[in-house]
Amino acid sequence: MTTDTHMRPTIVCLCGSTKYKDVFEKVTAEETLAYRIVLAPGTFGQADSIDFSDDTLKMFDELHRRKIDLADEVLILNVGGRIGKSTSGELEYAKKHKKLIRYLEPVD
Repeated sequence: MTTDTHMRPTIVCLCGSTKYKDVFEKVTAEETLAYRIVLAPGTFGQADSIDFSDDTLKMFDELHRRKIDLADEVLILNVGGRIGKSTSGELEYAKKHKKLIRYLEPVD
């Protein structure tokens, strides 16, 4: 792939269930190879079987919304068509802030 590295790369924020750590890793690589800056969760509590406190989970939600603020677009990792409660909230936040939305899998 040829890119004009003088242009600022698009910043994309990945949103989805942290139980799909392998999907986040695959998509991060694909997006990076497409000359995009990737913002993603910093932890994968569900995939790694880590129980975080409610306060920590609220902090993660707030932190991810700040990542959406920084992003040009949001990529929803709707594995199997699934969009859970937390991801739905991120999706609504992104729409409210007029971010371009892409989906990993087609939506109806």
